[in-house]
Amino acid sequence: MTSLRPRARLLASTVAAVQEVGVHAAGLTDLLHRADASRNSLYQHFPQGKAQLVETATRIVTRIVHSHLSVMADALSSAPDIEQWLDELFAFWRDPLESSEYRKGSFMLAAALDELDPAVQAAAGQAFAEWTSRLTDGFVGAGLEHTTAQSTAGLLLSVIEGAIVQARALKSSTPFDNVRDQMTVLLKYHLTPRRHGAES
Repeated sequence: MTSLRPRARLLASTVAAVQEVGVHAAGLTDLLHRADASRNSLYQHFPQGKAQLVETATRIVTRIVHSHLSVMADALSSAPDIEQWLDELFAFWRDPLESSEYRKGSFMLAAALDELDPAVQAAAGQAFAEWTSRLTDGFVGAGLEHTTAQSTAGLLLSVIEGAIVQARALKSSTPFDNVRDQMTVLLKYHLTPRRHGAES
């Protein structure tokens, strides 16, 4: 990380710390230590201090996740196998959890729970809204009616966040396996008739 510029190091260290311990437990001293950055460097790039740093990190995570969801949403209509599609979708969160021995949780969940900083919480709310909208577009493109697509997209994001929490607590990826199995049933129920109709 030391090869990165100070601003990038501060943001990267903030994302990692919030994933591991949450917003408030990620103290400023720890963030600076992780980033190998000085207080002067922090306030040069983020004049409002930690609050601005966390809010900026939240918006960056929003874009990164949105990019992943966009790829997956666009791939759904032509995916040969729903179970494999879900595995590829979940890998974005599951792989870092497993490689960190279940220390790295959901950044956005931590941001959403930051009630002491309305700007961060609002940014998290906007993230979930944007992600739901993008997944909704993918489900509509695969043949779902808009209302069903929207509620299914919201459910999928909720079960992802829930799987992350359970996986951390259990130190196991079994919750992701359970979510994949049940979401496969649900998505096949919604998508299979439409796919057969398109093929006939």
